[in-house]
Amino acid sequence: MVKTFSITDIGKKRKLNQDYVYSCETRIGNLPNVFIVADGMGGQNAGEYASKVAVDTMVEEIAHCALQSPVRILRHAISRANTRLRELAAKDVHLFGMGTTVVASTVVGRHLLVANVGDSRLYIISDRIRQITKDHSLVEEMVRMGGIDEKTARHHAEKNIITRAVGADDEVNVDFFDVELEQQDKILMCSDGLTNMLEDEEIRMIVNGQRDVVEMAQKLVDAANDQGGRDNIAVILIEPFASDHIATKRHQEGKL
Repeated sequence: MVKTFSITDIGKKRKLNQDYVYSCETRIGNLPNVFIVADGMGGQNAGEYASKVAVDTMVEEIAHCALQSPVRILRHAISRANTRLRELAAKDVHLFGMGTTVVASTVVGRHLLVANVGDSRLYIISDRIRQITKDHSLVEEMVRMGGIDEKTARHHAEKNIITRAVGADDEVNVDFFDVELEQQDKILMCSDGLTNMLEDEEIRMIVNGQRDVVEMAQKLVDAANDQGGRDNIAVILIEPFASDHIATKRHQEGKL
């Protein structure tokens, strides 16, 4: 059984919360579960609107999509969200330039399928932490080209400039990842309001130091705010094999 908890927090510096999350542990359309984090951008309240519209559109499309392949379903849903944002922005000057990051995932058996646009992230955490997604950002491109190292990138002045966003162009380019999950893996999806405040190793230690996904998520948000909370914070924590873990632990205890 998949167990999850999601939370958004405005942080300590922003007046609006432009992060939006969706978490469904049970079947929706032809997907066994769906998890989405979106971090909106745009003037006035356009970023807040963009993230909500994108996620709501994706959920609606997934629920009614006749496609069978999880990758094709997620690609279709993100494409429709992109079109919807473009249509709305064309009708209202106040929404011009709005867009949003999207990281979406679904657990299918022992596999995690991930779709990503922008710089929101998905990690796999066990005794180590692995970033699965690749940031679509100007600074990340500089790292890949060898212009700067990762330590410099973390504090670079242009760190928040993204090179892809849902709603930014007529067509959206989506990255996909397929990860085979291990029994003890935990999945973290988050906006950059978390990762700009905490190092990866700090995140791993916080997650592994808590008993359940609720405590994990809340402690991460608290830690990001303790470090300054310069942006909105979105977190989804997922235990893909929660009941299996409990059953295994009970079996091992019984053998003792």
